[in-house]
Amino acid sequence: MKQTDCIERVAVLGLGTMGHGIAQTFALAGCEVACFDASAAMRDSLIERVGGNLAAFVAAHAIDSESVEPTLARLRLVTTEAEAVAGAQFVTEAVFEDLAMKQTLFARLEECSGPDTILASNSSSFPISQSGILLKRPERALVTHWFNPPHLTPVVEVVPGPGTSEGVVETTHQLLRRIGKLPIRLRRELPGFLVNRVQVAIQREVWDLVDQKVATPEEIDLAIRGTIGFRLAALGPLEIHDFAGLDIQLATYRNLAPEIRSNPVVPAALERLVSAGKLGVKTGQGFFEYPPERLANRKARRDSLLLRLWKLLYQAEPAGEPE
Repeated sequence: MKQTDCIERVAVLGLGTMGHGIAQTFALAGCEVACFDASAAMRDSLIERVGGNLAAFVAAHAIDSESVEPTLARLRLVTTEAEAVAGAQFVTEAVFEDLAMKQTLFARLEECSGPDTILASNSSSFPISQSGILLKRPERALVTHWFNPPHLTPVVEVVPGPGTSEGVVETTHQLLRRIGKLPIRLRRELPGFLVNRVQVAIQREVWDLVDQKVATPEEIDLAIRGTIGFRLAALGPLEIHDFAGLDIQLATYRNLAPEIRSNPVVPAALERLVSAGKLGVKTGQGFFEYPPERLANRKARRDSLLLRLWKLLYQAEPAGEPE
């Protein structure tokens, strides 16, 4: 298997919310990136979207303005999957989260890629043993789970399947570190991987609090941002527990665990919103309303704050490892 410093040509399939940021990250790190999406609109808007992201990087003094044009020049738009994969040493798919779609995609990619090409899935829930079930050579496939926004969020989960070779895992891990990411290897497959399992546990309780009208959505967001979110920017949850005292944590858990929502029924507040077609920013309304001007302002504010956090917490120590 090729060493990470030899991987210079990558392909990204799917250029939507996740794919365009993944492509940007590889290109900014110096890789030539072949970019494909079945939607011509997604292909045609890629340079504009990445250019906007890079402008925010420049404004935050995260990169020099001289880096923008070379980064954009390393993004090569193609019109077929085969053209994207031809010559690629590392392929990331970021297509719609549909298992059958991913399974047939990986079967096609195996046929048109080189024998040593690493095939990665950006699935947020499907392990590679499922999405790559049709592969004849599963040893070169694995999950690399990026988080939205992918060009700003440091962590990428690396989830090998039972058939993934150790060389592929190590090469992928080192490649992600080389492009400035913080790869976290999971020791075994499990549904939702690591981070999404924790997120869903939080989501279930937050949505239940909305249902119970304990506080307004605005107040709930403010409360979590100003406590859990604030502390998690500095310490992980287990170290926070250490600082608080594990005896206190044990008592709190015993008192609250029986009271916390634990059933698998989807909270009514979420069901109502989705049934009404209120899907969040993509439709202009979710828990909050997002007319075009407000959406642009909220996204700009989000990205500006995340860039400042990234510079503060991760730029000086890209590995992000505790001392």
